[in-house]
Amino acid sequence: MTSANRIDDKLAELNQPSLWSGINAYRSDPLIVDLTAALPRGIREDLENMGRYVTSPEAQELARMANQGTPQLRTHGPRGERLDVVEFHPAWHALMRRSMSVGLHSSVWDPQADTEAKDDAHKVRAARFYLTAQLEAGHLCPLTMTSASVAALSASPAVQKDWAPKILSRKYDSSNRPAMQKSAVTIGMGMTEKQGGTDVRANRSAAEKVSEGIYRLSGHKWFMSAPMSDAFIMLAQTKEGMGCFLVPRLLEDGSANGLQFQRLKDKVGNRSNASSEVEFSDTFGFLLGAPDAGIRTILDMVTLTRLDCALASSGMMRASLAEAVHHTRGRSVFGKMLVNQPIMTRVLADMALDIAAATALSFRLADAFDKARGNAEQAAYARVMTPVAKYWCCKIAPALIYEAMECIGGNGYIEERPIARHYREAPVNAIWEGSGNVMALDVLRVLNRGKDLFETVFSGLARDLGPAGKKTIDVLRAAIALCEQDEGAARLLVEQLALAAGAAELYRLGAGRIADAFIETRLAGGWRSTYGMLDSRFDASYIVDLLYPPAA
Repeated sequence: MTSANRIDDKLAELNQPSLWSGINAYRSDPLIVDLTAALPRGIREDLENMGRYVTSPEAQELARMANQGTPQLRTHGPRGERLDVVEFHPAWHALMRRSMSVGLHSSVWDPQADTEAKDDAHKVRAARFYLTAQLEAGHLCPLTMTSASVAALSASPAVQKDWAPKILSRKYDSSNRPAMQKSAVTIGMGMTEKQGGTDVRANRSAAEKVSEGIYRLSGHKWFMSAPMSDAFIMLAQTKEGMGCFLVPRLLEDGSANGLQFQRLKDKVGNRSNASSEVEFSDTFGFLLGAPDAGIRTILDMVTLTRLDCALASSGMMRASLAEAVHHTRGRSVFGKMLVNQPIMTRVLADMALDIAAATALSFRLADAFDKARGNAEQAAYARVMTPVAKYWCCKIAPALIYEAMECIGGNGYIEERPIARHYREAPVNAIWEGSGNVMALDVLRVLNRGKDLFETVFSGLARDLGPAGKKTIDVLRAAIALCEQDEGAARLLVEQLALAAGAAELYRLGAGRIADAFIETRLAGGWRSTYGMLDSRFDASYIVDLLYPPAA
């Protein structure tokens, strides 16, 4: 018997459950197994390996150290020279190295990646991203931006030709050298300014044309995440209008490109990842697209980041509830196991329904990204449902993870457990890449341009919802009619659409009893502000055991 087993046995005598560790996050998740069942065997084996890794004690220790050893900004060197470098804990680099080795930053663009599943590139990456988020989500920020940046770079083929090979490389390189001298690069983003915030049209950063495709930028960014990235996608005003630029951090000779970091943000969560405030002048950037098409260009990038926000939120919720269920199965309270106390069972089952719907919805969106080209129904789904999925999956995460924390009790409210990290991380996905109101307004923007896309989406939802389809679509059409008269009702439409789409996907996947419980308690139920109010006609134990099967 190992020392770890002896410790577990002694703690079990004290009614202290073992930690949720060493449990395969892929194999123990029937929904993700089902969602990836049609993928080639080699990819599924890779997901199994990843599932083992993300819950291993070694990986969890890396996540802990990366979040406790937060990034440090060095603005100046010993002689007073500007340095503008951010130093990360070695654990951060270890996490980045592994995640880049599996292509989280590049696989959807790489013709050599997962060649046996090219038609499912977004879904394959979604599975890997979802599992990795269960380990540590902070380092996923630069990987998300790097992957999404290729969409913006495509607006300038010459720039894309130079930078794409470095982006596609899986050899992580943290050295402080010019981008073209490195084995691989990462790309960050700078959109927000203190006077503009979400309203990027109010940005004051300016760009002056130097030569064809090259501009000199000056200004300020209030939030620029992952400041040690090798380049940043940034917005700045040109004479023609708002432009989008790729701005290298260092020039070809290794000198600074005018970016001076003022400070790192002291964030509530996302601690392992640095976010900076930056001033810049005489900073050179490459124009991406037309000089007045910057917002349209960067939105191609933002759309992809929003999918990642939904996936990461779903993954963190899954890991948090898995930890809570594991805990309740190992703790005795009032003469029976905690998981079998009826009121606790219903709380766990209620949360499990939301996570199942969020996961199914996120993967359905990834599938639409894969199939959108040449398929009008999938393209409509991708356009309408991206802000919807981002809104709902991210919005429910903080409250759900807190509830899972409460299921563990006082032991859940300590920093040593992964759930504490997930809880602090959860709000960021709802705030970044467009807050809830921005997502709702984006849905209205599509609506104002015509209802055709919505009707296409509704047709698919009605088909998948089966007998519940007609009534549900009638409710959605009523919500649309209300929004046409009252912009302030936009959130009502977005939430109802998310719930309907989540239920539709659960039905399509064959999770009938799970989908029935979800749709009847969410779309047909009354107002609910907490979890645990499932009706007794829904078998709570069945829901928990099906979605979170006990360890063999």
